[in-house]
Amino acid sequence: MNIKLGIITTSVLLMNSFLHAQDDKVAPKYSNEFLQIGVGADALGMSNAVVAKTNNVNAGYWNPAGLTSIQKGWEIGAMHSEYFAGIAKYDYVGVARTLDEKSTVGFSFIRFAVDDIPNTTQLIDNTGGIDYDRISLFTAADYAFLFSYARKLKVEGLSLGGNFKLINRKVGDFAKAWGFGLDAGLQYKKGEHWKFGLMARDVSSTFNAWIFNIDAATKEVFVNTGNAIPENGLEITLPRFIAGSHAKYNLGKKGLFVGGEVDLSITTDGRRNTIIQTNAISIDPAVGVEFGYKTYVTLRFGVGNMQYIKDFDDSKSLTIQPNIGIGLNVKNFSLDYAFTDLGDQSVALYSHVISLRLRINSTKDLIKKEI
Repeated sequence: MNIKLGIITTSVLLMNSFLHAQDDKVAPKYSNEFLQIGVGADALGMSNAVVAKTNNVNAGYWNPAGLTSIQKGWEIGAMHSEYFAGIAKYDYVGVARTLDEKSTVGFSFIRFAVDDIPNTTQLIDNTGGIDYDRISLFTAADYAFLFSYARKLKVEGLSLGGNFKLINRKVGDFAKAWGFGLDAGLQYKKGEHWKFGLMARDVSSTFNAWIFNIDAATKEVFVNTGNAIPENGLEITLPRFIAGSHAKYNLGKKGLFVGGEVDLSITTDGRRNTIIQTNAISIDPAVGVEFGYKTYVTLRFGVGNMQYIKDFDDSKSLTIQPNIGIGLNVKNFSLDYAFTDLGDQSVALYSHVISLRLRINSTKDLIKKEI
């Protein structure tokens, strides 16, 4: 009984903390952070250091300018991962379509949710007794819809892309929010070996308008437990800039290659717990390396999430998050796997990530091949 009551009490505290966090009059840190997790096991295996490299359907998320590298036709991507021992589930589906030799459009859908959360606000009845039949379940879910467009510019090797983001967040029947914002990205290929990328997320700032639906009974519980009653408000996500450089070289003439990328993620919402931090901005670096044989097999390794953690004796120690991954490609089908936080080196929990990609040639090309 004590264990069960403890779990229920924790659920109440977590729900109340989430609702209270939204009642903020300024732009909060870590707003819409579910959009910073990443998509595609190929990218996660390199610790998300792919802003310059990205060249498939997942570029709609990482850097929409990379969509111009997609071959003529369609490309479809999907990913599923779970966090916190399967409590939180993250799903992604992306679609991209070339319009002509210079332009490509894309669409991405992301869902990050915790389902079946106990609602214990009515756990105690009018007599003061505990009635477990009064417990209901709800879902806290975040949804994002990204509409992408990319185009090759007149400068050789230079591409420009952008996203329009529509965001929907729900906490059961208690709260909901709708938001919108813009992303912009550049990608430049120099010669055969080098690529450079710049991604401006929430370049317009992203605005989430929260509406709370707290009934009289729940308000009474909040007051009696000393919790603030949430109010409708506007949550603002400030811009984040990610700059990256990527190099790739062949190893002899047997189809082997090696590539690597370094990215710098620059946030503008004040001091964060990153390697480089100021009162105005914080900079979080990430490094990714890959080895492969032609397009068939690719091994990946990355390091990111670098931060200083304070120990019990007030000393600080540097922690990093190493990731590994492997990718297999057969004709127009790609299967990627990533294991994040290898050896449990970071404060983040490890996760297994699997993603798929499928390329579909245009109908005209298929007819030409048959003829």
